[in-house]
Amino acid sequence: MKLLTGNELRSGAVTWWTGNGWSTHVEDAADVGEHGEAILHAEEGARRVNAPYIIDALPTANGPRPAHIKDRIRALGPTVRADFSLKPADPAAGDWII
Repeated sequence: MKLLTGNELRSGAVTWWTGNGWSTHVEDAADVGEHGEAILHAEEGARRVNAPYIIDALPTANGPRPAHIKDRIRALGPTVRADFSLKPADPAAGDWII
């Protein structure tokens, strides 16, 4: 099975192609099969997602499971360790000017 994934343009959140749009839940992802490249180019061209790419996945009773560990970690969200994330309202995080 092949899944199409990328990042939301506004938030940067990991998104998954559902067949009708994008979801932040890998369980909603649809198999793009041989149509993955065409969908990828259309969605990237329409600026609905940033840096989309196709990955291998396995079907499970709970929905698709990305085959590669990197993509399984991406499916969990921004981080798997809460202590790595900076809360915007956390004064200890300091000021970051880019």
